[in-house]
Amino acid sequence: MQDYTHLHRVDNNGFSSEVRMDKKRSFDEFAEAYDAWFFDNMNLLNSEVNLVAYFMKDAGDSFSVGCGSGLFESILKRDFNISIQYGLEPSDGMAEIARKRGIRVDVTTAEDADLGEEQYDTILFNGTPSYINDLQSVFHKAYTALRKKGKIVVIDVPKESSYATMYNLAKSLETWEHPLLEGVHPRDPYPIEFVKVANWRTTAEKVEMLKTAGFQDFDYAQTLTKHPLYSNNMEEQPIPGFDCGDYVAICAFKK
Repeated sequence: MQDYTHLHRVDNNGFSSEVRMDKKRSFDEFAEAYDAWFFDNMNLLNSEVNLVAYFMKDAGDSFSVGCGSGLFESILKRDFNISIQYGLEPSDGMAEIARKRGIRVDVTTAEDADLGEEQYDTILFNGTPSYINDLQSVFHKAYTALRKKGKIVVIDVPKESSYATMYNLAKSLETWEHPLLEGVHPRDPYPIEFVKVANWRTTAEKVEMLKTAGFQDFDYAQTLTKHPLYSNNMEEQPIPGFDCGDYVAICAFKK
């Protein structure tokens, strides 16, 4: 488990360990709220699960970086016969729930984890890049941990999307209850505690990091193509590309 005692220490990437502790504390305290939010937004959840499944077919030995409560992994196994047995998760509260769902979880951060060498066929980052400070070093680590011709699947809300624009506004205002957001956000917006500790990146930024790590043969898919206010009205199936979805998957391969 990472040491969070030195609250004002700054790491090599310029991130205060106080920020890293805030992330852990948010997910520890609101672990159950995380699942509850998705269960209140089932069409959105199913749309996102469909996108994860799109690139996780024939995944082989898989590892989930930031598996959270294991909610997505459990649905993938139940509905798509996609089994992800291993993962890491910084939050004790989240990890405890994931273990109850049958995932072997190491409680650590992606930056601190030892993923080994040529251990996995697929490594999944589902909704986690925005919570990883040193994403570049983690992508290098994932490349090393993949077997030859293994694949990485990186899924997140792109910074250029309408969701991220809305989230960044709520983050700067530190609340959903503001006139600028009235009539804009969904009935059940993403918990502000999670929004405050996120750092969304553009699709282009993540692709460049993946290329720097050595990945190639890129493919893309997307979902949540409606305005956030309406994205829970119906379940969506993934479509190719990255230019109109608020949840975008990048798939790339080790040489």
